[in-house]
Amino acid sequence: MAKVVVGVIGSHKNEAKVEQLAHNLGKKLAEVVDNIVCGGLSGVMEAVCKGFKEGGGQTIGIIPCEDKAGANKYCDIIIPTGMGLVRNVLVVKAADILIALPGEYGTLSEIAYGLQYKKPVIGIDTWDIPGVIKVDSVEQAVAKVRELTK
Repeated sequence: MAKVVVGVIGSHKNEAKVEQLAHNLGKKLAEVVDNIVCGGLSGVMEAVCKGFKEGGGQTIGIIPCEDKAGANKYCDIIIPTGMGLVRNVLVVKAADILIALPGEYGTLSEIAYGLQYKKPVIGIDTWDIPGVIKVDSVEQAVAKVRELTK
């Protein structure tokens, strides 16, 4: 696959443990792919964007509001939708592979869309759903991305 885009999905709430996981994931993903896409807000989305940018990658935020100012400061490309949670399907469609971190019903909807659209969905400590490729660590998730992009 050329120019693989990995979508990272997870909670918008600020939870230190999950944000550290997302930040580490972003840094490690930057060694494997050039672009990530996410919902562009806080929590997992901000942490993964920060880590990815630190690794030299480009971030894409597809945000639910109409004003680009609603995106986190680590988004390079901001796509304001004004669509609320409906924008979740756009995040999924923009990605070639999804990595799901802990989250609530928004994350659940993105997992479901990913599975419906036959996208590989890798899960770290997230919803236990048939079809999700369960891994136990950032390193395992990145190894799976490498495997899927060969």
